[in-house]
Amino acid sequence: MAINNRRQFLGAGSLAGVLKAAGAQRDARPIRAGIVGVGDRGSYHMDVLLGTDLVEVPAICDIDADYLYRAKRWVEQAGKPSPELYGRGKTDFLRLCERKDLDLVVCATSWEWHAPVCIAAMKAGKHATTEVPATLTVDESWEMIETSEKTGKHCVMLEQANYSPNGLQVLEMAQKGAFGEVLCATGGYVHDLRLVKFDPEREPWRLQHSVDRNGNLYPTHPIGPMAWWLDINRGDKFDYLVSMSSKAVCLNEYAAHFFGDRHPYAGMKMNQGDVNTTLMMTAGGKTAMLYFDTNTPHPQTAELRLEGSKGHFSGNIGSVYIEGRSPKEHAWEPLANYQKEFQHPIWRNLDESRFKRARGHGGGATTPLLWARLIRALQRGEEPDMNVYDAVVWSVISPLSEKSVAAGSAPVDFPDFTRGKWKSTPAIKLAAES
Repeated sequence: MAINNRRQFLGAGSLAGVLKAAGAQRDARPIRAGIVGVGDRGSYHMDVLLGTDLVEVPAICDIDADYLYRAKRWVEQAGKPSPELYGRGKTDFLRLCERKDLDLVVCATSWEWHAPVCIAAMKAGKHATTEVPATLTVDESWEMIETSEKTGKHCVMLEQANYSPNGLQVLEMAQKGAFGEVLCATGGYVHDLRLVKFDPEREPWRLQHSVDRNGNLYPTHPIGPMAWWLDINRGDKFDYLVSMSSKAVCLNEYAAHFFGDRHPYAGMKMNQGDVNTTLMMTAGGKTAMLYFDTNTPHPQTAELRLEGSKGHFSGNIGSVYIEGRSPKEHAWEPLANYQKEFQHPIWRNLDESRFKRARGHGGGATTPLLWARLIRALQRGEEPDMNVYDAVVWSVISPLSEKSVAAGSAPVDFPDFTRGKWKSTPAIKLAAES
């Protein structure tokens, strides 16, 4: 059904009510966001933002004219002023960033443009947000940190996995000692993306990363929640990692099966091993294990675990075992058994129906909740839940893992992007909506 006016749009179920409950200042000037990249994921972010009158979208940039004009139409359907379009080429985001009427730049492009867009935005005096990963190299990571520190502008990676109800409940349990001393976290991006990689209409750039690179190329979804559980950048830091990859066979077999033995990708050398495993050690003596598998045939799964001196959480089965508390010895029980006691404050009494069902690549309430909290922080001039150090540390796992794989799984040190501030920074505390 077409949405014909602003009142109908906002009444369709939006962020407006959530932001009001979150305490955003409705009499404050709206956040003015320029959006770079309005394909599947970028259009989802934009549509979520259009669900509140606390955000305006004066400018949109994309290299695809069809995406640009679709985005323009959605903005107008939301009853907001028609945006100016930027589509002169891959670097036209620079003109957008220089606009005087923007507070925030949202980047949802292919990976290699995330850091350049965010750095350009901050240098032009705007806060920056980006889809994952934030950076692809160590040099980009340092430039992003230094630019944010110099300009005083936030750079937030839009990692929605940190806001899952189960992940935040586990964080609450860990911080209140239910698992004892936290020892190890395990997670993975285990998601069959062969069809996506070979689909020229969706993410045609993703396949080239499998041709050229070999490591953990997508660590952020699992490492986001894990980093909060492990107090990374907030009392602890990643010290070093080792990484190894299996051989690569799946993409060649997929190409041969669906396109024939003569298809270029049927015989092309793929550098990315089909299964990568990366181990990380923290300065505080904790460990983390990351899996990366987007090539083998399998259903998507939630590879998240937390192990402590008194108990264990297993995300695959949504269960926990806590010694001395679980009713049966050495038997799992549902995580839900502890929801009443440990449900995280930001999910308590949260009405998910308030979130707009946005168009594009997304789903669920985690991304709208991320935006609700981020908009509130920007309106109030507060520090966002996730900062530039999180964005960089979670992303830099990729190039460090590539270096380790190339060196025969040799240990590779993590740079200290916080320059020692991790030692005095307190553990993450997410204030309840007020």
